[in-house]
Amino acid sequence: MSSSERTSQHRERVALGNGSYKRLVSVADYDELSSFPPELFGAFENSTELECLLRAHQDAQSETLFDGCPVDFDRVLCWPKTDPGTWAVLPCFEEFKGVHYDVTKNATRYCHPNGRWDNYSHYAACHHVNEPPPDIVEISSIIYYTGYIISLVALSLAVIVFVYFKDLRCLRNTIHANLFITYILSALLWIIILTLQLSTGNSTGMTSCVIFVTLLHYFTLTNFFWMLVEGLYLYMLVVETFSGDNLRFNMYAAIGWGGPAIFVMLWAIAKGITLSGQGKTDTLEIECSWMRESVVDWIFQGPVCAVLIINLVFLIRIMWVLITKLRSANTVETRQYRKASKALLVLIPLLGITYLVVLAAPAEGVVSDIFAIARALLLSTQGLSVSLFYCFLNSEVRLALRHRLERWRDERNIRLGQVRQRSRR
Repeated sequence: MSSSERTSQHRERVALGNGSYKRLVSVADYDELSSFPPELFGAFENSTELECLLRAHQDAQSETLFDGCPVDFDRVLCWPKTDPGTWAVLPCFEEFKGVHYDVTKNATRYCHPNGRWDNYSHYAACHHVNEPPPDIVEISSIIYYTGYIISLVALSLAVIVFVYFKDLRCLRNTIHANLFITYILSALLWIIILTLQLSTGNSTGMTSCVIFVTLLHYFTLTNFFWMLVEGLYLYMLVVETFSGDNLRFNMYAAIGWGGPAIFVMLWAIAKGITLSGQGKTDTLEIECSWMRESVVDWIFQGPVCAVLIINLVFLIRIMWVLITKLRSANTVETRQYRKASKALLVLIPLLGITYLVVLAAPAEGVVSDIFAIARALLLSTQGLSVSLFYCFLNSEVRLALRHRLERWRDERNIRLGQVRQRSRR
């Protein structure tokens, strides 16, 4: 028998971990194991599957006849040979795909009277173990909570300022307010998700998980698309020199709220189709499979990268016009353009760096802990940064607040003077 024929037979008798072959591990000739191609042998080396193969080989070498079920690997556990018509019982695995399980419980599999294994192994009793989170997770959670609460307060105050003061009501500040609202909704959703994860672990249910993950991606996209609206609005005013009266808010609202909805719906459809094609995983997987990263996620990650690039192009064109054409002008309008451009100049790199940290974070090691803390700090304080640059550090807002404070003081002094005059009488 040639080496290729022996390898072909092994491929028919052995099921690798990637599930490429239909038949599970049974009897294999250990002497031929060395004839496997290197890439095929690498799938077995230092694995439960290899141990199961060796046990099956040892049983095959014994001259004792056995009419029950042979040693078999079901891609999770190695089931020992079992008498026909009985149940095989094994302790649950300690860890599977990064999730820890209760080893005090048992998994079972039935051996039919004809000496064939049942196709289904019963892992329903293998439950997840809610281990105490490591220190880095606790630190990150504290940073997330603190940062999002601070951002939520700052953003809410900024929206109140824009709504309350009539002098600040214009298209530019309306766009700012919508950007603040996207960060408010995103921060609220993050706080809700963090609270549920810390209080109930991963047992929130598939339906609620799909809703939360979809909304989270949507609000994340709205953050970036309203930053695109900020850049587009400034570009139209400075470069294209359109009057603000000719720029309708409906167009910007369609971009800021409608654009993300389209991409998130496409992502949800593709994610659902991808996961339904993977088959049933029962309790061996983390309940919320929608949270796992996959190639499908580029449906919403791609537009984010595109928005950052487009905004960068807008910013370069705006700064070029301000430097070359409006350098000598010193009107109120040009000063506002410069201030808005400076804010955009700071916020675009800030958002870009944050998103790169989220996408390119390492998976393990000390560096991953540093990235986790940096990611928590940057993500949770994004709303605070946006509110500072577009509201609290804005000269118009500070002037309006100063006038309101002076007016309140004057009214208070008038009331106190009237009270004193009445008391003297």
